[in-house]
Amino acid sequence: MAGIREIRGRIKSVKSTQQITKTMKMVAAAKLRRAQSGGDGMRLFADRARDVVTCLSGYGADEPLLTPRQEVRTVCYVLFVGNRGLCGTYNHALVRFFKDLLSKEEHAVSAVVVGRWGRDVIEDEGIPVKARYADFGDVPRWEDAARLADDLKKLYLNGEADEISFVYQQYRSALQQTPVCVPFLPVRAEGEAAEPGAYLFEPSPEAVLHSAVELYVSAAVSAALREARMGEQAARMTAMTAATDATDELIDRLSLELNRARQAAITTEISEIVGGTNALKAGDVGD
Repeated sequence: MAGIREIRGRIKSVKSTQQITKTMKMVAAAKLRRAQSGGDGMRLFADRARDVVTCLSGYGADEPLLTPRQEVRTVCYVLFVGNRGLCGTYNHALVRFFKDLLSKEEHAVSAVVVGRWGRDVIEDEGIPVKARYADFGDVPRWEDAARLADDLKKLYLNGEADEISFVYQQYRSALQQTPVCVPFLPVRAEGEAAEPGAYLFEPSPEAVLHSAVELYVSAAVSAALREARMGEQAARMTAMTAATDATDELIDRLSLELNRARQAAITTEISEIVGGTNALKAGDVGD
C-alpha cells in the first residue's frame, strides 16, 4: 500500500487536473452557445438562398457556378477539422470518414483543410492537402467564411477542381455529431424552377441569379463552418464532462485508500505501543 504522503500528493494532483477539466468544460460550453447563436439561422438562410437559386435557374441565365462540368477530372474536398484536440474522437472520426471517402473516389483528389488540428496526423495519413486555413477562430466570423468562399470559387472557376464538397461533423445535438459529405460546387438546384415569364427582374434575370448564387455560396460556407465549430465545442464539452466525472471517481478511490492507510498506520502505532508496554511489564516481572 502506498504511503500517506504519496496518496495525498496524488489527490492534490488529481484535484488540480479536475480544475483544468472543469474550466475547459465551461469555456467549451460558452463557445458552443456563441456558435449556436447564429448557427441555426445561418443554415436556414443558406437553405432559403438555395431555394431562390432553384427558382431562378429556369431562366436560362449562363451562371458558371451552376454549370456542371462535362467531364469530372479532379474533386476537391474541404475538410473542416477542429482547432485543437481534447474533444474525444471528434477529429479522428472525421479523418477516418474522410479516408474512407478517398478510398472510394475514382477521380484525382485534392483537399483543403480548415482548422489547426492534426497537421502531422493528416500528413501521416497521406491526405493530399492543397491549402490550409489555420487562422479561423473558434467562433466563426462572416469575413472568414467570405474569404474561404472566394478562394473555393476561384478553384472551381479556374478549373483546378471540377467538383467541390464539404466534409465535416454535422451537429445533431450536444452529445451527437455525425461525419457527412455535402456537395458544394457546382451549386445544385433542388426542386422545381419557376417558369420563364413568371417574374419580372430588374436589372435582369442574369444579374439577380448571379447575386443569389454568390449569396448562397457565402452562406453555405458560413453555415458549414459554424456547424463544424458547434460540433467541436460540443464534443470537447462532453469529453471534459467525462474527464471531470472520472477525476471525481479517482479522488473518491484515493480518499478511501488514504483512510485505509491512516487506519493501518494507527493500527501499527497502537500495536507498537501495546508491544512496548507488554515488553516493559515483562521486564518489571523479570526484576
